[in-house]
Amino acid sequence: MNLSSRSVLLLSVLLSVALTCCASTGNFASNPTNESATGLEILKQQIFLDSKNFGPGIIDAQLGEFTSKAMANYRESMGFAANWVPNTSGISGYSTYRITSSDFDTLGQNASEPEEQANQTRMPYTSIIEMLAERFHTTPNFLRKINSRINVDSAVAGTTISVPAVSRPFSYQNYPSSYPAPPALVASSRHVTVDLREKILKIHEDGRLIAAFPITPGSTEHPAPVGEWRILGSVPFPWYRYDLGVLKKGERTEVFYNLPPGPNNPVGILWAGLNRPGIGIHGTPVPDTIGRSGSHGCIRLSNWDAATFHTLVGKGTKVSIL
Repeated sequence: MNLSSRSVLLLSVLLSVALTCCASTGNFASNPTNESATGLEILKQQIFLDSKNFGPGIIDAQLGEFTSKAMANYRESMGFAANWVPNTSGISGYSTYRITSSDFDTLGQNASEPEEQANQTRMPYTSIIEMLAERFHTTPNFLRKINSRINVDSAVAGTTISVPAVSRPFSYQNYPSSYPAPPALVASSRHVTVDLREKILKIHEDGRLIAAFPITPGSTEHPAPVGEWRILGSVPFPWYRYDLGVLKKGERTEVFYNLPPGPNNPVGILWAGLNRPGIGIHGTPVPDTIGRSGSHGCIRLSNWDAATFHTLVGKGTKVSIL
């Protein structure tokens, strides 16, 4: 049902960062990939898709591969025509955020070598702009671009900046409490499919597509294992066993380092292990490389998508890698 213009206006005032159009509200365009859309319109569409659990990748007002795939997957999930696009008139492309002193509590230093990292108690963000970029599902460069009159890299508490108006900013301090695991019973009705060619992870419930996220699915040297698997467990803030033998040959050795949790842990903020030793679905400290650089046989998500994944899929869920 379309919202009336009065309702859209009212909701946009009350929920400045939230989306205000129904899932079925949209327009039909002659260009299914929206290549003629403006940067602001693309940004709004990315925010819309992100809010519906159809991740467009980095939110940056650019029509990239994963934005197009997210739109196609959302259309499929809703049964919409191939030229449908959302009505974004009630979506704010940008919002403002006032940096707080507690934001700096997430910062610190990371050693460069694994043996030194193993002596740390956490693997934190190393700059305020890195933390803010991950919070608002974007990159440091995009934050710099939309805040050209502010040096965000050296911003202090109390500074107000422009940010993409995502509906659910990723708060490292509030994870995983604000991202609860789903009830155990969903394991029997939900199914994860990892498409190695498309570099997309899809979640179906009773056969209906309910979410999709861009991924890095292994690499040429260490591809994700094709087959039928299941999730053994999902662990927020995982420790990471750094073993060069596993990384190079897929074989455990006696020389390894246990790296502590944090957003810059090599597997990010989540590890969902499969019933294939050493293989899992996890986060990453470098979200802008999703779909571009390889991983060692695992399925890598951005940290913000990994947090959402944690709310949708739990222990026992079937995973098809194809």
